Amino acid sequence: MKILKTIIYLLPIIVFIIITTWRQSENGKLGTKSNPVRIYFTPSVDAKRISNNAKDLIDYLEKETGYYFVSSNPSSYVAVVEAFGSKKADIAIINTFSYLMVNELYGAQARLRLVRDNGETTYKGMIFTRTDSGIDSLADLNGKTFAYVDPSSTSGYILPKAMLEKKGIKTGETVFGMRHDNVVMMVYQKQAQAGAAFYSPPDKATGKILDARMRVAQQYPDVVDKIKIIGFTESIPNDPVVFRKDIPEKMSAKIINALLKYLQTKKGQDVLYEISDIRGLIPTKDSDYEPLRKILKEQHISVRKWVK
Repeated sequence: MKILKTIIYLLPIIVFIIITTWRQSENGKLGTKSNPVRIYFTPSVDAKRISNNAKDLIDYLEKETGYYFVSSNPSSYVAVVEAFGSKKADIAIINTFSYLMVNELYGAQARLRLVRDNGETTYKGMIFTRTDSGIDSLADLNGKTFAYVDPSSTSGYILPKAMLEKKGIKTGETVFGMRHDNVVMMVYQKQAQAGAAFYSPPDKATGKILDARMRVAQQYPDVVDKIKIIGFTESIPNDPVVFRKDIPEKMSAKIINALLKYLQTKKGQDVLYEISDIRGLIPTKDSDYEPLRKILKEQHISVRKWVK
């Protein structure tokens, strides 16, 4: 009887502890308000352009999945990689070389791949200069000031740099614009004699340019006349949407379905194109990026050494 009285006396306290513990456990779960799913965007376009559109995407994902989300747009590609290492990033739209880094170092997995204009699922790097620069071929780049995007940009540094080295071309001073549009502007404004950025072929129907020059065409309408392309790298798979390795599969599938559903709406199409020039998303897997690994291996580029 004494034991029963003690249990009855302690019951409210026990219930309180159980409920509190359960609430704390729930609050700590990924996707809750105190621990939202963190989406990172590759810093390839203007941060304001991304942040202005990310809210609508976040609102849609929250409504569709029931999870809480926040977005982030870091200043460099490596910052996205480091965010996966510190578990600050759960999902990211990331460039291909950065994906190889987060996959090898942290086991993150590519689940979707971006589709660009004209249904393109691959892209390449281009090397360009001003039409009045006197540079007409890659060989003419020896000793010339050269602008790259970012040390971890696949099309804006890794591939063009490796291609020039393979051809024995030694450029002069090297600078980094950190975004593709910045590099185009640097060459246009004669801050650098040549540069590298991403290339996509012109629109099949209209002939409109879709490479990095299009991002400054509004500011510099004559950019196509002033900037010419003198070389291309090999083609590689488009950027992937990457998920941290220990996100529950049920959660990943729910988010993937929501993203695909969002792209079926007019608003979703507009927002994702503004965020990262996305026209569509297709399922992808890690093995789809083996061609890039092969290129890096042939050119003796180590992902781990690059991170260091």
